[in-house]
Amino acid sequence: MPPFRHLITAALATLCLGSGAVRASAPIAVVAAENFYGDVARQIGGDAVSVTSILENPNQDPHLFEASPSVARAVSAARIVVLSGIDYDPWMKKLIAAAPERQRQVIDVAQLIGRKDGDNPHIWYDPATMRVFAEHFATALSAADPADKQAIAANLARFQASLQPIEAKITMLRARLAGVPVTATEPVFGEMFARLGMVVRNMAFQMAVMNDTEPAAKDVAAFENDLRQHKVRLLVYNAQASDPVAEKMEKLAHASGIPVVGAAETEPPGKDYQHWMMDELTAVDHALPAKSP
Repeated sequence: MPPFRHLITAALATLCLGSGAVRASAPIAVVAAENFYGDVARQIGGDAVSVTSILENPNQDPHLFEASPSVARAVSAARIVVLSGIDYDPWMKKLIAAAPERQRQVIDVAQLIGRKDGDNPHIWYDPATMRVFAEHFATALSAADPADKQAIAANLARFQASLQPIEAKITMLRARLAGVPVTATEPVFGEMFARLGMVVRNMAFQMAVMNDTEPAAKDVAAFENDLRQHKVRLLVYNAQASDPVAEKMEKLAHASGIPVVGAAETEPPGKDYQHWMMDELTAVDHALPAKSP
């Protein structure tokens, strides 16, 4: 073999076996209905995935979302599709049904954790949900891309370890805040309230606002009374979507000296899931500080 061919062969070997910059195959196409699932999928998949997140606009009300033709095309081309389930993103199931594909793997997160229609759909506010999702996503991705199985496993372990500080913060806050009465304009933060052991009031009001219906007069009156009489110690409002009656409660909380914390329905720009959850917990911690001895 002429010398220059040796050089070409060596160069090609270096490109293929060196830093890993050149992949043997195209990344696996992943479509996530919500950007927090897309974020975790990207953390686990790394270069092995190409992730498209549908709901990621912090100024958009997820409950009012309507899928566009470009979203339908992305779902049709995806090898792995992730949805939250329990009627939070019903449009995703319609898109999947409209473009059947035997090789496509569909991950319904609510089904993974045994939730059913009528349960609080904001399941991602419990880090345990995301741990379960991450494990199932890693399994699905490894099946679609066996060559990257070891890297996927390492990334999964790294993600699981990154949830430990969040769990430690929850444990610390629960020891101080369990039993504390709180309220919200919508049940966005409900899963985290449950983890913290806090007692949530005004659920009928919250469900009405979430379902885009008018809360009953008696439920509005009860909410107002809780704020004015300081029967609750914290109000959490939906930082992403609101309506006049919810805004009224937020203003009344401020006027009554009740601490107010916002909770969004999509992961904020520039943050990963872990920092987002830690920031929410820190906000609650600051709103309800430990009493001085």
